[in-house]
Order: sequence, then structure tokens, then C-alpha cells
Amino acid sequence: MKRRYRVILSLLLLLFTLMISIVFTEKTKYSFTEVYNDKPIYRVKTDEKKLALTFDINWAEKEEIYNILEVLDKYNVKATFFIMGGWVNYSEENKDKLIKIKEGGHEIGNHSYIHPMFSSISESRMKEEIEKTNKIIEDTVGEKVKLFRFPSGDYNEKACKFIASEGLMSIQWDVDSVDWKELGAEKEYNRVMEKLSPGSILLFHNNAKYTPGNLDRIIKELQEEGYSFVKVGEMIYYNDYIIDEKGEQIKN
Repeated sequence: MKRRYRVILSLLLLLFTLMISIVFTEKTKYSFTEVYNDKPIYRVKTDEKKLALTFDINWAEKEEIYNILEVLDKYNVKATFFIMGGWVNYSEENKDKLIKIKEGGHEIGNHSYIHPMFSSISESRMKEEIEKTNKIIEDTVGEKVKLFRFPSGDYNEKACKFIASEGLMSIQWDVDSVDWKELGAEKEYNRVMEKLSPGSILLFHNNAKYTPGNLDRIIKELQEEGYSFVKVGEMIYYNDYIIDEKGEQIKN
């Protein structure tokens, strides 16, 4: 009688454990899905001293891309460039610049076609912006894009979910140089150095005159401090993660 009671009790405990496991697993999957769909990544939680340099490519009267690439090559640093499709199509020279970025071993992301505010356009317009730029990038340098950055960092939940449905991951930043304002080399340098930490995603632009010089200084100093620079696609997680309320991606 006691033996039968123990067997029944064991079976009940096993059944209870399985039920708890199933409920937790489903809840966890739901959380990952919800977080992945409605939030972009601003930074990555990591114990390693690594950072990601990113550049938004915008319309520019004076272009600094070649100077930027020269600095990156000097320190053997690979970065992520978010490209506007309309910028590439504007001239053969811009196509050559995109090819040069690819030849340097850098990562290429989608930054829309003509830089509209994604919080205020329709899904059909979003699709057009994304697909045109993806095609231009693939046709020009043969790269299938995995990452997307919202123009001007502007998004809402609807836009985030749509980007995810297109198979892209939305990438923001937690360290903004605000270099496009050209407020001064020292001010931009301090802004970056004071805000970064392991797992930071840094934002720069192609049309800012102080950026190449500051990059030279920032990369040199941070490498001496033991930091490494990686592409965004090499730093982020692709599964089994959450994104907290501050936009930090955390491995589960």
C-alpha cells in the first residue's frame, strides 16, 4: 500500500514538474517574440571589452567616407555602415564608395531608400523603402542585408514589428557623437568617451568634418585600454535573448 502511494506521489510530482516546465517555456518564447518584435537594440550586455562602430550614410556636400575608411584600415578595425539606397543610386561615385566599404571588410546595413520617418509612413511604403535598398546593396556588392537602422532613429511599435517581419534586426545606438552638428572636435570626443561601456554601439556619420580625426584618437586610446571593435552583427545575439526597457540586449 505504501509502495503504491509512493509511486502515485512520484507520478504526480513528475506531472506537476512537466506542467511548470511547459508553462515557463511558452511564456519565455512569448517574451522573446514580443521583445524582438517591438523594440530595437541599443546596446549589448557583455563582460567583454568590445564595442561596435556604426556609420549612417546620408546626403553630404562634403564626404568623409574615404578618410573614415583610411582610419579604420590603419587600426585594422571593422565597422557597420548603414546605407541609404537613394544615396547609392545618386551617382556612380557613390556606388564606388559602397564597393570600397565592402572591400574593406565592413558590414553593410539598410538605412532606407530616402530617409523617411518610419513612425508616420504606411507599411507598404516601409516595404518599398526596405526592398529597394536591399536590392541595390545586393546588386552592387552582393551582400544580403540582415540589419536595419531607422532614419533619424525614428520608430514606433508598428514599424519595429514590420522590420522584424521582413527578417531584419533593428539597430539603434547608446553612444551618439552628434558629429553631424560639428560642435567641435573636443566636444564630440568627450561625448563619446564619457558615455561608452562594454557592449556599446557608437553612432557617427559620413558628413561630419571632425569624425576622421576623432576616430583616430578614440580607436587608438580604446585599443590601448584593451577594447576591441567588432561589427554589430558579430556582437549581437540572434536567439535566446531579451531586450530590456533601456534597449539592452541580454542573453538568456
